[in-house]
Amino acid sequence: MNTCTLRVLGALVAIAVALATSANASAPTGRYVVTNGGTASGTVYDTKTELTWQQAIPSTTYTWADAKTYCAGVGASLGGTGWRLPTCKELQTIVDDSRTNPAIDPNAFPSTPSAWFWSSSPVAGSSSGAWLVSSFYGFTYGSAFPYPSFVRCVR
Repeated sequence: MNTCTLRVLGALVAIAVALATSANASAPTGRYVVTNGGTASGTVYDTKTELTWQQAIPSTTYTWADAKTYCAGVGASLGGTGWRLPTCKELQTIVDDSRTNPAIDPNAFPSTPSAWFWSSSPVAGSSSGAWLVSSFYGFTYGSAFPYPSFVRCVR
């Protein structure tokens, strides 16, 4: 092997080791600001996207229509106005690609189940589906409205 090949192989090994050791990394310090952490009225402010998230999610699942209604009325317990079901892109901003099961920062969002979460984004060309984001791996999936899933509200 020539020197260039050895350098490339060395760099690939270094990257693989770095990825393996960062598998349990949390979000960078200061990314999330938690208020009333661990309570039903807890919120998480994302300094990168400037969105405020519901920290603790309800233990029940909702249909898509009920999820939108739930988020519209959650202000009584979380405080403030403007709470809503997030878009698919917004939900993807809290996915932590360095984690699985769940793929989310456990310090900012403790007790998040590895499950599907509704977005407000309808599936293009469908009158009976919306996008879901998996907190297990962080991928998205289009699903029919009647199937219940979890919800995390945003404003």
